[in-house]
Formats: sequence, structure tokens, C-alpha cells
Amino acid sequence: MSAAKKPRQGKLVQDILINGTLFLLVALWTIPTLGVLVSSFRTRFDIQTSGWWSILPHKEWLLVEEFDIPEGLDPNSVMEIRGVRGTFDDFRQGIETPDGKQLIWIGNKRLGRIQVQELRWTMRTAFTLENYRQVLAGKSFELQTPDGSIITVQGDNFVGAFLNSLTVAIPATVIPILIAAFAAYGFAWMRFPGRRLMFISVVALLVVPLQIALVPILQDYVKLDLNGTFLAVWLAHTGFGLPLATYLLFNYIKSLPRDILESAFIDGASHFTIFTRLILPLSVPALASFAIFQFLWVWNDYLVALVFIGAKPDVQVLTMRIAEMVGSRGSDWHLLTAGAFISMILPLAVFFSLQRYFIRGLLAGSVKG
Repeated sequence: MSAAKKPRQGKLVQDILINGTLFLLVALWTIPTLGVLVSSFRTRFDIQTSGWWSILPHKEWLLVEEFDIPEGLDPNSVMEIRGVRGTFDDFRQGIETPDGKQLIWIGNKRLGRIQVQELRWTMRTAFTLENYRQVLAGKSFELQTPDGSIITVQGDNFVGAFLNSLTVAIPATVIPILIAAFAAYGFAWMRFPGRRLMFISVVALLVVPLQIALVPILQDYVKLDLNGTFLAVWLAHTGFGLPLATYLLFNYIKSLPRDILESAFIDGASHFTIFTRLILPLSVPALASFAIFQFLWVWNDYLVALVFIGAKPDVQVLTMRIAEMVGSRGSDWHLLTAGAFISMILPLAVFFSLQRYFIRGLLAGSVKG
């Protein structure tokens, strides 16, 4: 083997390992999400009797015939049905016949029927939109169970909680971005006393968790009569989102070409003009990166909203509504998965719409030259 082929083979093996590892990680994250999506469109009966992967081709015992219990059988002893011998427990579990079928006793010893099942290739593709209608709408629904009975179920009305989450998440994302952008520009391009000490203080605040400040902030909000309002949540998320936003935007703004700013100063532009006309347009990747972080954090937040807004139905956010539904409908997976996917739609849309800026914004200022 020539020396030139060895580096190529080594690079091929390295590429296979890297791409294989990435594919495995993507699959581990994607498969559960796919399961939630598929389950959100399945019926209650299908979810309770089979996994979401049963929508794929698979072999399953399917009912082909059903008949009454033959007369003269003693369920307390060994019985013979259609040439197959077994006890009551054997027939309850299912006994295979010589022709490859299965006999199952349905019911109790006194009242029951025999089902004949056959192993066939099948796909469970009975999808429905009723799950989403029931979750999104607040009215009652009549559902038919597998045995034919009709039950009335109250809807969950996620629309109000969805709008409340938007009301919380959008300002709590935009406000810290604007304030942090001004602060990052000042730290990067303006000279004033105490600048270095102030920037170190901002970076040090990154290690302060929001949870330790919940009680003192809540006490202040009660005194200011802010508790139970959306403004309280906006201020909390803004205060604890500013350190990361300032640090992230500082690294990006600091890396911008100095010649552009010096030319603007020579032309008589003020700091505000330079910031609005030059810095903001050039900082879109960094702004989008932090917007993804902040929006996902606020959208998925439960603790801060519960403490500062409360659990009243008219101000509940989506995470509170889902937590309440888990408590009241813990066995209704067809509704829980529909509610979970509704909460995932907007974050996924935000991420995919801004993901082209994501890596560029995170790596901003990390490499010079």
C-alpha cells in the first residue's frame, strides 16, 4: 500500500466516525420528538394498546373470527376447543392452533367468547385531529369508546395559555437584547471611568442563579404591587438575562472592524447614530443567537411564571397549563402529546428561522486575525 493511500484511508475512517456519531446524536434527539408528533394524532384506543412505532409495517395478531363458548365445557378443568387442549388460564393467554392461528378466551368463566386471531402484516394508521381540537378548544366533546358507548369530555382550551406565553416571551426576549446591545457597545467602544470593573461585575453575575433571588424579588414585587402581572415576569427575565446577553454581544461588537467606526466618527456621526446605523445591522448574528437562547428559556419556564404570575386561569402560561393537564389527565396520552407538541411548534419555528445565525453568533470574537 502506498504512503499516499494511508492518509486518505485514515481520513475516510475519521469522517465515518464523526458522521456516524453525529447521526446517532441526531437520532437520539429526533426519535422521541417524532414519537410525540405521531402520538398526538393517534386515537386514545391505539395509544393505550400499542406503541407509536406500530404505524410502521409489523406483524400483529388480528381478529378474524369470534364465536360463543361451546356448551358442555368445564372452565375449571382441561378443555378442548377446535382441536386445541388447555386450561382456562391457557386460553386467556392465547393458544396457537396447528394452522398458525390463535384462540383467546375473552371474558370470565361464566360469560365469555372465543376469538380467533391470525398473525398478519399491518399498520396502525388511524390518525385523527380530535386530540388537537379537544386541547385547543374549551367546549365539550362527545367521544365514542371502542365498546360503542359515548362519553362527554371537557376541552382544555390552550389558546389563552398560548397567547399568555407569547405575551411573556416576546417582551422578555426583546427588552434584554436592546439593553444588552447598548451596554455591549459602551463596554466595547466607549471609554469611561470604571468600565473594566463594571464589565467584570456583569460577567460575575453570570454565576448567580435566578432561584436564590425569587424570595427577595417576590417581596419587593408585593411592596410595589407588581406581583401577578406580566411586567413582573418581564423584569425578572430581563434582569437575569442581561449578563449573558451583554457578554455575548460584547464579544461580537468588539470584533467588528475599527476602521468602520473611525470613518463614521470622522464624518461627524454620534455614538447613537453609529449604534443604530452600523452596530445593530452588523450584529444580527449575535442578536439572533441570544434571541434563540432567551426565547427558549422564557418559553419553557415554569418556576418564574408560577411565582410571579400565579396559577389563575386568565394569566396561566403554556407550561402551567400543561403541568395542570398532566395532573388531571395523566393517563390521556393522546391529549398530553398534542399539548406537548403545541408547546414545541413555536420554539422550533424560532430556532429554524434563526439557526443560520446561531453558530456565527456564538463564535463571534473567539478568533482573531
